[in-house]
Amino acid sequence: MRAECESLPGARDFVAELRRRGIATVLASSSGADDVEYFMRRIGIEDLVDGWTTKDDVERAKPEPDVVHAALAKAGTEDAVMVGDSRWDIEAAGNAGLETVCVITGGWSIQELRDHGAVAVFESLVDLTEALDSTPIAAP
Repeated sequence: MRAECESLPGARDFVAELRRRGIATVLASSSGADDVEYFMRRIGIEDLVDGWTTKDDVERAKPEPDVVHAALAKAGTEDAVMVGDSRWDIEAAGNAGLETVCVITGGWSIQELRDHGAVAVFESLVDLTEALDSTPIAAP
């Protein structure tokens, strides 16, 4: 199934912009390490992220906050914002005391993501990158 997956338009550019701004980027995935590493290579961001954590690193997956706490530990901070695309991302981040900015990827609607607590929802990573300064991600 991996070969059938397409990266979201603007994915690499979004991560590159975070890197350019000096914003630490740690992936927090409920997937296995082999999937995360495969997709990072495919998107071309393996050299742009500061780290990653997966279901293999924790006992409980999202919506439990374990993977988020593991990512925060890798980032060396508690001051962060989750970027996600699902209710589970929002709940995991909220359970870790973080806000979530969401991007529509096809699984959840704007209203559903807002209803679950997303502080902002964007139609695409391109839109998020263009509006980055208006989000909590860019806050000092």
